[in-house]
Amino acid sequence: MTELLRETALIDEHLALGARLVPFAGWRMPVQYKGIKAEHGAVRTRAGLFDVSHMGELLIEGPDAVAAVDGLVTNDVSKLEVGQALYTVCCNDDGYILDDLIVYRLEDEKLLVVCNASNRNKIASHFRVHLGNELSFEDISDRWALLALQGPSAAAIMQDVGAPSAVTDLAPFRVCKAEITGVDVWVARTGYTGEDGFEIFCASEESVTVWRALLSAGKPHGLEPIGLGARDTLRLEARLALYGNDIDESTNPYEAGLGWVVKLDRNEFVGRTALRAIKEAGSDRRLVGFEMTGRGIARHGYPIVADGKQVGTVTSGSPGPTVGKNIGLGYVPKALSRIGTALGIEIRGKVVDAVVVRTPFYKR
Repeated sequence: MTELLRETALIDEHLALGARLVPFAGWRMPVQYKGIKAEHGAVRTRAGLFDVSHMGELLIEGPDAVAAVDGLVTNDVSKLEVGQALYTVCCNDDGYILDDLIVYRLEDEKLLVVCNASNRNKIASHFRVHLGNELSFEDISDRWALLALQGPSAAAIMQDVGAPSAVTDLAPFRVCKAEITGVDVWVARTGYTGEDGFEIFCASEESVTVWRALLSAGKPHGLEPIGLGARDTLRLEARLALYGNDIDESTNPYEAGLGWVVKLDRNEFVGRTALRAIKEAGSDRRLVGFEMTGRGIARHGYPIVADGKQVGTVTSGSPGPTVGKNIGLGYVPKALSRIGTALGIEIRGKVVDAVVVRTPFYKR
């Protein structure tokens, strides 16, 4: 039976711009417009505009909202000021990753949690079960759109579209309420590209207005619409994890290089006991970055080999347009995780040389 794919409110905009659409996490989404390499370059050198309205948004409000969400994620939500955000993971009781999230403290006891599209129902159910009935909890994903304006010219474009200084002066991982072209929005200085930029939340029915206004204001700056293809190469160069590839319910934060978002020395949270034990015991494997030294492109699922044996699997891999190398991520035994360790990637039956390198591959 054919899967019925959902579409964002910007679907007609994408079609008018010549986007190639593909199924992604139950949605029909633009994978590219002019081409992945060109779009990648636009974000690195100028600016790009993404429709990421497929992401999930959960709103938690009421007395003790902060403490309640703090008990469901690994990072310390209690330290968030109003108007501040943090990156975190949400784990199960065994310390394995249910999803990676960004938590925004919009008001004193009002939090916005953004989760991955593929995990929206899972995370919403997880939160509902653990939050109980004392708080207001709403999955607002169907009512809100999310646009991402990313790249070195993002702030100038925001200024030209008439955004107030409260927006253009936002520090990283800060969020504020504003108005853009008459539309009420929440704007955060966050993103998934390794570049400066903003993520803009608005009502779905207003998203076309905001999208068009940003493209118009950005035209003199070389702004381009960007698809999911370049979003993937951009995040990989910046070594930002992709759920379902680099992290999932079979991985823990420590082996994934995300131990920095686990704050054990605070109040109880789901998975804390297990994570403490995992940290004390140490992980047998590590998620490493590698670059190909032989001719070939590593792709998700390809075997990683050493001494003629498979020792791991590529979780993410592609050309890195900015770094000019074919790059990837994958889990290998701890003994093979040191920088400079030689590996092989099996590509269509042939082993191609690779080497473990320091990440991120790209840093602005």
